[in-house]
Amino acid sequence: MAVTSALLTVAEFEALPQRRGGVRLELHHGEVFEMPPVKKLHTRAQIGLLGLLLRRLGGSAYGAAVEFPFRPLREHEVWVADVAVFDQARWAATADDDYHNGVPDVVIEVLSPTNTASEMLDRESVCLRNGGQEFWLVDPKRETVKVVTAGGQSAVYDVDGLVESRALGVSIAVRDIFYS
Repeated sequence: MAVTSALLTVAEFEALPQRRGGVRLELHHGEVFEMPPVKKLHTRAQIGLLGLLLRRLGGSAYGAAVEFPFRPLREHEVWVADVAVFDQARWAATADDDYHNGVPDVVIEVLSPTNTASEMLDRESVCLRNGGQEFWLVDPKRETVKVVTAGGQSAVYDVDGLVESRALGVSIAVRDIFYS
């Protein structure tokens, strides 16, 4: 839900008062959006993904995190990925009082009832046009994972499928995301 119609800069966004009650703010194309707290199913998918990714990425140049703030474009954008995989050198170069500049290598969004198809397509497009290598859309209700690459390839994996991430050089059983 948009809470303002004025086009805000990142500096103006950062000056806004913090919300209470678990509500966080994101800046999308200069508009402030309230993001309600996620529910258990969403959180379970995030935790499952994070654990699987950290085990498979151990010792690599990549790190992974949930609720990862980043700026896909220099101005008017501050987003939070449900799960992100990022180059650790780029992350280390980020100032402690700043957001990750640019798009993480892999952005993973877990669908929530409040998400719209338009919103997810916008996130996918912006991420892949601005440096992201893969965009994953995880649907906990259908137990599927859609992966789109920067090269335009797209695949949907069901609960019996195996996600092969070319960007990361890892494989993840979809079942493990939801049942581990």
